[in-house]
Amino acid sequence: MGADEQLESIAEVASLGPEVWLRGGWAMDFFLGRVTRPHLDVDWFAWASDAGRLSAALTSRGYELLPEPAHDQQLDFARGELDLSFALITRDSAGNVIVAGGPWAGQRWPGGMLDWPGGRIGAVRCPIISPFAQIEIKRMMPVWVPGMPRRPKDAADITVLETALDQVDAVEPETAVPGR
Repeated sequence: MGADEQLESIAEVASLGPEVWLRGGWAMDFFLGRVTRPHLDVDWFAWASDAGRLSAALTSRGYELLPEPAHDQQLDFARGELDLSFALITRDSAGNVIVAGGPWAGQRWPGGMLDWPGGRIGAVRCPIISPFAQIEIKRMMPVWVPGMPRRPKDAADITVLETALDQVDAVEPETAVPGR
């Protein structure tokens, strides 16, 4: 699956209506304003309350909802060679963004994760999780999920993100997106 097809899919998903945020490698690329490497899939966050609406919109566009994992924690879709994964989120009584379901239900995601103003590659704009949250998630995933190995691409991504953040004024994120 090429980057152009994945970028078209990102634009399509971002225009569907339910709030979504890129996570993973594509979130980093949209923060940087360029494609840094090939991606196997497109990872997202979405509100659990929008799961039905999101599923209906994607299946009406030819995506197949895959049976695993449990749909209270994540939705995975495929259309040809294109794979989309939506980690479902909700808020706790204090307003913190948390895991919506599954064995980690109720666990907090990084604070401020959804507060970044978005990113862009070329003409495609899309909401992304903050680069600070991207770094924390990449660092902590092997701790949060025992047995998950530390991946070399995550270490490389952390270095790229930290370098980019050092080069921008992170106090005012609307002016801090390197790709602008």
